[in-house]
Amino acid sequence: MKSKIYTLITGASEGLGKTLAIECASRGMNLILVALQDQALPGLRDFLQRTFAVDVKIFAVDLSEETNCYQLFEKIKQQGLQINMLINNAGIGGTAWFEEETAEKYACLIKLNVLATTLITRLSLELLEKNTPSYILNTGSIAGFFHLPKKQVYCGTKSFIYSFSRSLQKELKRLNIHVSVLCPGGMNTSIAVTLMNKAMPLLNRLSIMEPENVAPIAIDGLLKRKNVIVPGKLNRLSLVLDKILPEVLKTILMNKTTGKINSKSSFNNYYNAAPPKFLIPKGSQVVLGVVTSS
Repeated sequence: MKSKIYTLITGASEGLGKTLAIECASRGMNLILVALQDQALPGLRDFLQRTFAVDVKIFAVDLSEETNCYQLFEKIKQQGLQINMLINNAGIGGTAWFEEETAEKYACLIKLNVLATTLITRLSLELLEKNTPSYILNTGSIAGFFHLPKKQVYCGTKSFIYSFSRSLQKELKRLNIHVSVLCPGGMNTSIAVTLMNKAMPLLNRLSIMEPENVAPIAIDGLLKRKNVIVPGKLNRLSLVLDKILPEVLKTILMNKTTGKINSKSSFNNYYNAAPPKFLIPKGSQVVLGVVTSS
C-alpha cells in the first residue's frame, strides 16, 4: 500500500498559515500542521478533515527552540509520514525603535524567522528527495527589499529568507525540488495588525491584502515554479518605484510613513496563533490567540 504524501505547513493555526492550510486542503493535499500550542489547531484539523476529506496531522511546537525542530522531525519519521511540499510560514514581526526592545526579543525573532526556517528546510530535505517532484515555499516579505525604520531586525530576517531561497533554487533544481519565496506586503493577519494597518497612510492601506487572497496566489505560484511571488499590483509597483525614484524622495516618503506608525513598541506574532509570553507587548493580552491592547 502506497504511503500518503503530506504538505507540511509551519505557523499554521492562524493568519496566513491558516489560509494556506485551507487552500492546500481544498486542492486535496494531506497536511502536517505545526504551530504553537493553542486551541485553534485541533479545531482547524477537524474542520479540514470534515470539509475536504483529507488527512491532517497536527504538532504543537515552539520552533524558536532549536531542539524542538529536531524533535519535530523525529516524530514525523517515527510515524512514517512522507512529505513532498514544505511551507515555511512560521515567523514573528515587530514594530519598534531599535532601542525600545530587548536583546531577548530580537534573539527570538531571529531564531524563529531565520534559524527555524533554515533548520526545518534542512531536516525536511531527506523526505523531499524521496518524493520528487517536491516543493518548498518560504514566506518572506516585501519588507525584505527595503530598509524600514522601526522594522530593522524584521527586514534583515526577511532579506535573509529571500537570499536563502534564491540560492536554494539554484542548488536544489538538480534534485527536482523547486523553491519559491513568497514576498507579500501588509496583510490583515490579526486584529492587532489590522488596527495598525488602518493607521497607515492611504497608499499603504490600499496595498494591504487579506490572507484569503494571498494564499491561492502563493500556491499557484509555487506549483507553477515561480521563483519569487509578490502578490498585489501595488506591491509589485513599489518594487519598481524603489529602483527608479531618487533617494531623497524615497526618504521623504519613508519618513512620512514612519511618522504614522505608533511609536509604542509592538511585537506581534504574524503567523502563529499565540506568541511566546515574553513577546507580548506590555499592557496587552492574548484573546483567542490574538494580541490585543488592554
